[in-house]
Amino acid sequence: MLNKAKVFKIMVPVLFACGVSNANAGAIDFRLSSNSAELSYLTQNASFGYGGADIGFGALINDNNDVIAHGSVLVSGSNAGDVKALHFGVGIKAYGGTIDKPGSNINGGAVAIGARVRYVFPGKVPLAILGEGFYAPPITSFAEFDGVREYRAALEYEVTPSARAYVGYRYLRIDPNRGDDHNLDSNANIGIRFEF
Repeated sequence: MLNKAKVFKIMVPVLFACGVSNANAGAIDFRLSSNSAELSYLTQNASFGYGGADIGFGALINDNNDVIAHGSVLVSGSNAGDVKALHFGVGIKAYGGTIDKPGSNINGGAVAIGARVRYVFPGKVPLAILGEGFYAPPITSFAEFDGVREYRAALEYEVTPSARAYVGYRYLRIDPNRGDDHNLDSNANIGIRFEF
C-alpha cells in the first residue's frame, strides 16, 4: 500500500529545490487578521513554463495556537488575448502543521491544487483585485488531516513599485479525520508585500 506521507516528504522538497535553483526575484508578505498572523517568503522562477512560476514558503499561527506551514508553486501568465492586465495562475500548495485541541493535538498535512486570478485596473490609481482558491481532498491528505480548503480575495494598492498594501478576506479550513472541521482563519485581513 502506498504511504502518502513518504511520497509527500520526497515529492515536495524535490519540487521546491528545482524551483528555487533558478530564482531571480523575491518578496516578503506579512498578513494580519483579528486572530491570526502569517509571514511568507515569495520568489519567482523563469524556468517553469510560459510566464514563469511564483514559489512561496510561509507559516501561519492563530490565537488557538494552531500552526500551519505551507509551500506553493504557481505557474502564471497573462496569456489572455489583449487583456494584459489580467493574470491567471494554476499550481499546487502543500500544508503541514498542528491543530491545538484540548486533550490531544491533531497533526498532519495535505497537498492541494488551486488557481489564482489577478486583475490590474487601468488608469493612474495603482489598484488590483486578486482571488485564489486551493483544495486538497482526503486522497492527498495524510496523518490526521482529511482535507484542506482555502479561499482568498484581496484589493491591492501599490504604494511604491516595490511595496503593496492590501485588504482582503481569507477562509482556511482543515478537515481532521477525527472531530469537527476546524477553521484556522475566517476573517478580514490587512497585509503588506515588499518586493526586492
